[in-house]
Amino acid sequence: MSTVRACLVVDAQPTFCEGGELAVDGGNDVCVRSAQFLAEHGDRYHLVVSSQDYHVDPGHHFSSEPDFVDTWPPHGLAGTANAELHPALADTAIDVRVRKGAHEAAYSLFDGADPDGRPALQVLRAAGVTDLDVLGIAESHCVRATVLDALRHGFGVRLLRDLTVPVTAELGAAARTEMHAAGAALTTSAAAFAS
Repeated sequence: MSTVRACLVVDAQPTFCEGGELAVDGGNDVCVRSAQFLAEHGDRYHLVVSSQDYHVDPGHHFSSEPDFVDTWPPHGLAGTANAELHPALADTAIDVRVRKGAHEAAYSLFDGADPDGRPALQVLRAAGVTDLDVLGIAESHCVRATVLDALRHGFGVRLLRDLTVPVTAELGAAARTEMHAAGAALTTSAAAFAS
């Protein structure tokens, strides 16, 4: 079977970048470099799919006294600029935009649906996608959840390590170990299409 590859851009949103409600150090840089990568290589993908945390009322996911494990400060608030894709990606050709978490916690891109209500998995299956390159924010949380879900669904997965950033170095190292053990290839954007 021939490879049909898509790129998943996970939660590349201002809410997770410096100055956002749930900032991850290095988030802005990851968004800028991801946009550059897709400007150069986006046409090599059958689909480019983005996800957005887009919370209306996610219940206990938000807390005024968050534990930063199961509860978090309000972020990705539906209708705000910080819940949109990062401005660096404004000119990026995104084929499918997935939103997740309106009324619940949602970490994986596979928890979301497109504007027509189609689950992300259905979108990828309908397009005949077999393999995925994953990038975005945060490596230790939503990127990790997306990669592990993708592997469970039988996709071949490459994590583009230089186009993601963890909440902490320790959590990032643990996430990479878990993703690699589950079957993900850890590579770089420079190696992704090297001949």
